[in-house]
Amino acid sequence: LLKPLGAIISAAAVLAGGYFYFHRVPRFTNKDTVVISDFDNQTGDEVFDDALKQGLAVSLGQSPFLNILSDQRVRSTLKLMGRTPTDPVPLEVAREICQRTGGAALFAGSIAALGSQYVLGLKAMNCQTADLLAQTQVQAARKEDVLKALDEAATQLRGKMGESLSTMQRDNTALEQATTASLEALKAYSQGRKLHVAGDDAAALPFDQHAVELDANFAIAYQDLSFVCAGLNQGEDGEKYQVKAFELRNRASESERFRIEAFYYLMRGDLENTRATSQRWRQAYPQDLGPYLALGYVEAPRDPDLAIRELREARRIAPESGLVLGTLFDLYVEANRLGEARALYKDAPLGQGGAPPSQYALAFLTGDQPEMQRQLKSATGNKYVESVLLSMASDTEAYHGRNQKAREFSRRAIESAKRDEQKRNAARWQTRMALREALLGNSGEAREQVKAGLATESWHDSEIVGALTLVLAGDSASAAQMADDVETRYAVDTLAHGYWLPCIRAAIETNRNHPQKAVEILETTTPFELGDAGTLFPAFLRGEAYLAAHRGGEAAGEFQKIMDHPGIVGNALLGALAHLQMARAYAMQSDTAKAKTAYQDFLRLWEDADPDLPVLRAAKAEYARLELTAVKDPKN
Repeated sequence: LLKPLGAIISAAAVLAGGYFYFHRVPRFTNKDTVVISDFDNQTGDEVFDDALKQGLAVSLGQSPFLNILSDQRVRSTLKLMGRTPTDPVPLEVAREICQRTGGAALFAGSIAALGSQYVLGLKAMNCQTADLLAQTQVQAARKEDVLKALDEAATQLRGKMGESLSTMQRDNTALEQATTASLEALKAYSQGRKLHVAGDDAAALPFDQHAVELDANFAIAYQDLSFVCAGLNQGEDGEKYQVKAFELRNRASESERFRIEAFYYLMRGDLENTRATSQRWRQAYPQDLGPYLALGYVEAPRDPDLAIRELREARRIAPESGLVLGTLFDLYVEANRLGEARALYKDAPLGQGGAPPSQYALAFLTGDQPEMQRQLKSATGNKYVESVLLSMASDTEAYHGRNQKAREFSRRAIESAKRDEQKRNAARWQTRMALREALLGNSGEAREQVKAGLATESWHDSEIVGALTLVLAGDSASAAQMADDVETRYAVDTLAHGYWLPCIRAAIETNRNHPQKAVEILETTTPFELGDAGTLFPAFLRGEAYLAAHRGGEAAGEFQKIMDHPGIVGNALLGALAHLQMARAYAMQSDTAKAKTAYQDFLRLWEDADPDLPVLRAAKAEYARLELTAVKDPKN
């Protein structure tokens, strides 16, 4: 009846293997999604609410094998479940979210007081069956030690889930270093982050500010502050916080360091370093939203179609992110893919921060005057978009030659920005008005507005637009000096060196009657012309250089580019002036019929323009001479 010892050992091995096969922890990959529920806080101390869940997300998020479902996906799934996006996510709700999103596992945590000590528990469960996959429990002697204990528990859980010691050692920045040692700061940050993800940057701002007040070395809180300020059109503060985050980037996890570095380089205009960093980030964390968003920004000036593909990937990860949807919407508009833009807005409404300007741009391109007025009215009193819409309205008026109305809207935009302490926007709107004045032939007014704009805030945008304005207003010497200063101060800015500085210097050469040299300088801009770097200014300036060189056919080709890409040009004055310059190019080629049509197109656009504009008076005189020529020589 007794079996040989070898057979018994073999049978035991088979049984053991079978047990561990059917009860083993599944191996996760970075394509498997996991969900984190709210902490079960049994202490009665509100400081643990949200803070511990955020801390656990940071700690577990360092693992290359755990792809945590984004806050945006959690919000959108809650809506599908008939809940509000801000509802709590206790264990059972989190499990349903996990099931709906095809998640692989659910992570849950709890904290309870044990005398003066705290007990933290973590567990991982199968979303479908609720089977326990792994669990751990640790104690903290004091409240101040809770984050360290959470870190220890998260590391233990990663090991019990089957992660190798080598990756845990490599990707395991201490939680206090990756976030903060202050529970109060982590709680404030987590509250701000929830509001930011919900698209309410105005409400998120004080929480993020409080987080860095509590811990001045809280790197990722500074990063979120920079995003929040950018969303509120507070660019100067956003840059300040981005620089601070970059200085503290070694006090963050690897994924957050990627985020901080990529957006720091992007802020500086260094597209090559942004691209390289974002590609490494995407390779290490392919399910993170950030690298796709950053790469979308990087590719937009050079290859809008590639940028759209990157943003679609970002939308797959975060389908209701206002930032992603707003950026994708703008890219569709710029690419003149207006049907897709409309569908995006209809199916996934954009957050209030991006909706009015984006919708206004779309309405202009489709000739929807009532919608333009509705969007302008909707922005009234909204300090984050009011000045933007007023400036856009000024561009529309100028596009149709109504410069007096354009000036009034610009003045209101500048006053609105100053009232809301947005000095950079005020300077931006003033120098943009100055550029229009120069294009319209009002050189003296253009120079005065540049001076006023730079006095308000001399920074990247106002300096570049100011220099371009001055050269178009005939002051090449001042423009050259400003261009040299921009080149030095923004040494790594890709678009400054590859797009705007060549525009300024080409215009200077045209003023000096060196049109061929201007054309050669503008070759640098070719890779960026059909992206979102500007409003096809290089094509306009190249066309003017060809006109100066009496090369009408080549000039016409450049102005045709502007007409063929209305999404890029939008309501910029160049779009209207391109018709006039096209007429001059045809006239130079003695093609009277086409010249007359182009003049008529321009005059139709400006049928109710201010009658005293130098550009309009010149156009009418040229058209009259053309008609007289046609009468004398009917063959033309």
